[in-house]
Amino acid sequence: MEGFLFQASIYLAAAVIAVPIAARLGLGSVLGYLAAGILIGPVLGLVGAETKDLQHFAEFGVVMMLFLIGLELEPKALWDMRHKLLGLGGLQVGLSTLALMGIAMAYGQPWGVSLAIGLTLSLSSTAIVLQTLTEKGLMQTAGGRSVFSVLLAQDIAVIPMLAFLPLIAVTLPDAIMSPDGSITVDVAEAEAAAESAGHAASPADAAFLFVDNLPAWGVTLVTIGAIAGIIITGVFFTRPVFRYIHSAKLREMYTALALLIIVGISFLMMLVGLSPALGAFLAGVVLASSEFRHELETDLEPFKGLLLGLFFITVGAGINFELLASDFVIIIGMASLVILVKGLILFILGRIFKLRGRDQWLFALGLAQAGEFGFVLVSFSVATGVMPDGVAETLLLVIALTMLITPLLFIVHGIISKRSADSHTRPPDDEIDEEGPVIIAGIGRFGQVVNRLVQASGFETVVLDHNPNTIAVMRRFGFKAFLGDPTRADVLRKAGLADARVLVVALDDRKSARSLVAYARAQRPDLHIVARARDRTDVYHLYQAGADDIVREMFDSSLRAGRYVLENLGLSEYEAAEAQRIFYHHDRMSIRELAQLWRPDVDPADNPAYVKRAKELEKDLETAFLNRSDEDEVKKA
Repeated sequence: MEGFLFQASIYLAAAVIAVPIAARLGLGSVLGYLAAGILIGPVLGLVGAETKDLQHFAEFGVVMMLFLIGLELEPKALWDMRHKLLGLGGLQVGLSTLALMGIAMAYGQPWGVSLAIGLTLSLSSTAIVLQTLTEKGLMQTAGGRSVFSVLLAQDIAVIPMLAFLPLIAVTLPDAIMSPDGSITVDVAEAEAAAESAGHAASPADAAFLFVDNLPAWGVTLVTIGAIAGIIITGVFFTRPVFRYIHSAKLREMYTALALLIIVGISFLMMLVGLSPALGAFLAGVVLASSEFRHELETDLEPFKGLLLGLFFITVGAGINFELLASDFVIIIGMASLVILVKGLILFILGRIFKLRGRDQWLFALGLAQAGEFGFVLVSFSVATGVMPDGVAETLLLVIALTMLITPLLFIVHGIISKRSADSHTRPPDDEIDEEGPVIIAGIGRFGQVVNRLVQASGFETVVLDHNPNTIAVMRRFGFKAFLGDPTRADVLRKAGLADARVLVVALDDRKSARSLVAYARAQRPDLHIVARARDRTDVYHLYQAGADDIVREMFDSSLRAGRYVLENLGLSEYEAAEAQRIFYHHDRMSIRELAQLWRPDVDPADNPAYVKRAKELEKDLETAFLNRSDEDEVKKA
């Protein structure tokens, strides 16, 4: 126990000291973590053999990161990315594999070993790249989105790679190739190995052995069943479970459930031979439209950050400097060659897929390294007899060095961006030090009018917006506003969501607006929410999300324009105003009724119940105007 606490203290102290220094120097947290690992490992020798075991545990940070990314992507958004996933991602993996395989063969490696090297080095570091993109605010740029698409394609590609590598193996130790093409493990030998290790085979061992001994078609069915199980559970069972957890009224139960989802999915994916990170991403996508999305994000974010930091420390601590010193020039040359070859391929692909300027450089420099899944493929290649130990040891060092160089590549990208004509830097978010009865999220043309009216009436407002230029303009005219993303739970909490009386949602992005309304309603059932909508479809989405008052941005101005038309056609101001009033109230009533029939997955024109009721309501409007005309005639008589 004392040894464990000592090692934990070493890792935490190294992170606490090195990361802030790296951040102050503008090097980013990733380089700080890597430097901390090098310091406590190869330099001071404070940690040793436990590093590899810790690395397996710390890889949960990568799994959590992909789960949280999946929460930001609805299935429709993922489908919209299919061209980049298959085109850009597929080409990157294929071309990088072929190029690096050719170089390995030129240096005398057999074709099977060369192919394994090419496949391993074609993958990039999901952990380092996404962490750095998030820190630097580059995720939503064109280059950042392209980088994410390729990383996701690479994570998917790991599955066929793991399936393919045994086919080029020289030997298959401890395994038997069945006539149907499946690889089976000697159960007796596995159980004997477990007993010799000092323990009996656990239920988990039995489950793995069961899957390993299935024929190829059985493995396929189990794999499909696992993926279907994740989707079905996410769609149908998460809401009842969350409601059950909510009834306990214990905050830590939400954290326990979030961790259960991640750990359970990881085990299920590993059981059927799939990537835990990919399974977690799929679960995140399924839960992206859930009202509990923000709860999951808030609960998992601290764990993700700590585990990713631990992962980077173990990468730094695991660098074999003795091997590096013995073949320094060759190994540094190999790492540099990997970055150069991949960077060149990425730069050309970026040009083909219409990335320009700093986005093209971000795409090329951000993905030029090898990645953490390379460690998995190297270990798997050695275990299946594809790759000899000597080559594997050198390859692991090359992978670690390219990951260590990656933060420096992002620094190079930052220098290029500053020199580019189109570069811009986003200042850090403001520290919100005020609360008020009214929170206004979004301060464009719509939000500005609301803010001026409310403040002029003597009420305090807290204005939030993620656009630094908009905030600067507001301040220039004497209005106080805070720079920050209104959809983030911590920003809303600091703005006083717990005590606010009214929330005004005036965001330009429809998806963000709906997400904010749903989150605020879940946190504060008694809060009055006023939301801006673009059109009727947007109204229906916001209505289902929980908004109280929904204002179509063009509706009131269109009504006023219609009233002017009626006045100039001969109606009196009273008659035109009355027509406007009747239309206004009828339309609001119609929206509420049609919202009950509207279905987000069906076009309104293809929804018979919706169409029928819309026609009936239109006739009701005509009747209302006829009745009003009759009343006016009676008054005139």
